[in-house]
Amino acid sequence: MTIIDRYLRREIVGHVLLIMLALMSMFSFFDLLQELESIGRGTYGIGTAVLFVLLSAPGHVYEVVPVAVLIGTLYALAQLARHSEMVVLRVSGISMMGLGFILLRVGIIFALLTFLVGELITPLSEKSAQRLRIQATDSVVAQDFRSGLWMKDGNSFVNIEDVLPGAELINIHIYEFDADFHLRNISNAKSGAFKGGHWKLRDVTQTNFIGDHIHSENFSQGSWQSVIQPELLNVLLVVPEKMSAWNLYFYIRHLSENHQKTTRHEIALWSKMAYPIACIVMVVLALPFAFLQQRSGGISAKLFAGIMLGISYQVLNRLFIHIGLLSDWPPPMSATLPTLLYLTVGLSMLVWIERR
Repeated sequence: MTIIDRYLRREIVGHVLLIMLALMSMFSFFDLLQELESIGRGTYGIGTAVLFVLLSAPGHVYEVVPVAVLIGTLYALAQLARHSEMVVLRVSGISMMGLGFILLRVGIIFALLTFLVGELITPLSEKSAQRLRIQATDSVVAQDFRSGLWMKDGNSFVNIEDVLPGAELINIHIYEFDADFHLRNISNAKSGAFKGGHWKLRDVTQTNFIGDHIHSENFSQGSWQSVIQPELLNVLLVVPEKMSAWNLYFYIRHLSENHQKTTRHEIALWSKMAYPIACIVMVVLALPFAFLQQRSGGISAKLFAGIMLGISYQVLNRLFIHIGLLSDWPPPMSATLPTLLYLTVGLSMLVWIERR
């Protein structure tokens, strides 16, 4: 590694980390403002809210790193151009291709960082954050069982085998106990949906234990009043975008075996694979800007262009994911098309500048 390589890497990595820290701080501040509404519920105080925000911070990595790489690289290259260092580098024999390879190595570093944080840290920190919040707000939850989700609701223990997007419950089992913790009845329902302030259950079987007698009844529909709300279930529902690729793969297999729709989870899996590559795409996209305005400077203009490009990438990426989900596009296309589009734009700009 030459001195120039080390110098350029240090400059770019330093600026990217600074931008990343600023963006993460901004997201965490907004999260804290949102959590202020929950302070006072149970033991949920300001300290718990701050800890919850800190544990949730790794979940923002996917939203922050590609944009930080783009803005940080643009700023570093603009500073080099402003102090005529870019001209010196070109005169000393470093071609645009050589500079591009240096930037690509930086992009690969942040791509690996994004992938590792998304696979190893985010799933664990997100689960810990949600557990902390639920326990502090006086909810009792256990969800690491193969039998599904378990919750305590007054004198009842509730087991839900599956929670679908939209908080629709599948295979509900309610075990109701009396004050002395003697089992009074067991209610089983095939499915349930929250409507009109209560849960409407379908295909209900209720078994009552009265003394030494057992009495069973079947109902096509039933009503269940519970403190369990859809908001709680939405918190407990593992968001596909924050699941690890390993868990997504096995969950897709589970859904396929049960003949359920897997489009959303497949798109999330492909996004897990493609999104870290966005860091490499961003450095490719940033490189042409170092030469477009080399004589005129314009750091603020370059930063503004970087911010707009980063925002447009995020918007386009989310847009394609939602359109692909609604239109049933092939998951690889929905997840990778924006990244491929921006890569094509970046390479086209590099070719155009090199021909100049």
